[in-house]
Amino acid sequence: MDGTPREPAACRPPAHGSGSDGTLSNNAYDLVIRGGRVIDPESGRDEIADVAIRSGTIAAVGAIPAASGEKALDASGKIVCPGFVDIHAHGQSVAADWMQAFDGVTTALELEVGVLPVAVWYDRQRAEGRVLNHGVSVGWIFARKAVKAGIAPDPELHPMEMMGQGAGDEGGWASAVASAGEIAQIQDILSAGLREGGIGIGIPHGYAPGAGVKEMTAVCGIAAQAGVPTFTHIPFMSNTDPQSSEEAYVRLIGYAAATGAHMHVCHLNSTSLHDIGRCRELLLHAQGMGLPITVEAYPYGTGSTVVSAAFFADPEFPKRTGSAYGSIELIHNRHQMRDRDDLLGARRADPGALVAWHFLDLERNDGHRDLLDLSVLYPGGAIASDAMPWVEPDGSLYRGAEWPLPRRLSSHPRSAGTFSKFLGDYHRKRGKIGLREAIGKCTLIPSKVIEGCLPQMRRKARLQEGCDADIAVFDPETVAARASFTDMTAHAAGMDAVLVGGTPVILDGTLDTQARPGRAVRGGRRDDEP
Repeated sequence: MDGTPREPAACRPPAHGSGSDGTLSNNAYDLVIRGGRVIDPESGRDEIADVAIRSGTIAAVGAIPAASGEKALDASGKIVCPGFVDIHAHGQSVAADWMQAFDGVTTALELEVGVLPVAVWYDRQRAEGRVLNHGVSVGWIFARKAVKAGIAPDPELHPMEMMGQGAGDEGGWASAVASAGEIAQIQDILSAGLREGGIGIGIPHGYAPGAGVKEMTAVCGIAAQAGVPTFTHIPFMSNTDPQSSEEAYVRLIGYAAATGAHMHVCHLNSTSLHDIGRCRELLLHAQGMGLPITVEAYPYGTGSTVVSAAFFADPEFPKRTGSAYGSIELIHNRHQMRDRDDLLGARRADPGALVAWHFLDLERNDGHRDLLDLSVLYPGGAIASDAMPWVEPDGSLYRGAEWPLPRRLSSHPRSAGTFSKFLGDYHRKRGKIGLREAIGKCTLIPSKVIEGCLPQMRRKARLQEGCDADIAVFDPETVAARASFTDMTAHAAGMDAVLVGGTPVILDGTLDTQARPGRAVRGGRRDDEP
């Protein structure tokens, strides 16, 4: 992000006239956002200007004459920028969309885990209606479960519920190497999912660490041939060899070099643990050699996943990760694990239960804060939330649509405040990054991860004439995350307005609970939604 102005990537020319004084004429716009500080990371634009919207598109940016009867939003003193693009969002529900809208997100994609079957998932989102733009990758781990354990993907289940299936490692789906015949079957399933519109291949390898190099090169080969990214959770999470995080990243770099596949690193912060510095150096060196590798992180030292994750059950877990079992707690009831037996009991009781893992102690350890900074401020790295679903007190997933969200619900605080926390902490409070660069890490950088296979994304993550009117308007002095592990349903502060395809989801800080403007972001074929 060097600030050099650039031409728009693929936005249509605007449909407006220009007066002799250089002002832009008003042609019955649907909405004009007036007097805000307009920031567009791609073009380098950073100035006080008006933004006019017509038919879901940004029709004009500049000095727009007022017109009688126009619908206008006063953005004086506010930032007007592209809506945030979250390429790692597991919530995928109306309730999750609402919380992410207050975090400035307009496009929320489930790419690390993915789904199966892909077409059925997209059909369901269309039928039920979504607040934010949405999309998914093809779920490698579900193909593996189907082939090795006979666990057929169940479209009635949420992907996080499907992750908890087969916690007993039936058929060795998590621990065993696949045969040549099984690899071929997995490849067929993944290829079919890409044809159905999957945005690349989700590879949560850490949940099936037994998958070998031959299988991974075969899977990456499919991605390379199709010209789509892989979204990878590395197989090993440990500070010690063998099977350390560093070894896992060396493998990932090797897959990029050997197959040509675009390897996207999911949550560098949580998978590197205390070895973030060294893992970061390896990735930067690989990128410097021209390998197709991209990186994301979120600004928390606490991760979240299902209790059945394979790495928790490792008898050497405390030694290998530097974390005691007490660092793992069930999200729905805040129960902290006493020991390995307690953990294994929780796995047997509900393998899909969500847990929080406090792998860094940011309150008492400045060195841990420095480690997190290395991942969050990774050069050219994206911010991505890894937002989790909302769960009931009994651990079941919430499928309702109440607002405000009932306080009985729980999730990781990042599900409510990742981008706002990044802007509030790293830009305003700590001065670690400039505002335009920070916005770029939330918009343009994540969008570019997938634009190569999704041309429609070139109309998003930009505040330019002709681009989609996915827009966030926020107060730079108050934007902040408010959610915590003691108040999980507190939505983020500072978002005055959030528009998805030109439709206000939030206006004057108030949520429109009836709005469902979200549209599918879909690979493989054109977006066939209106």
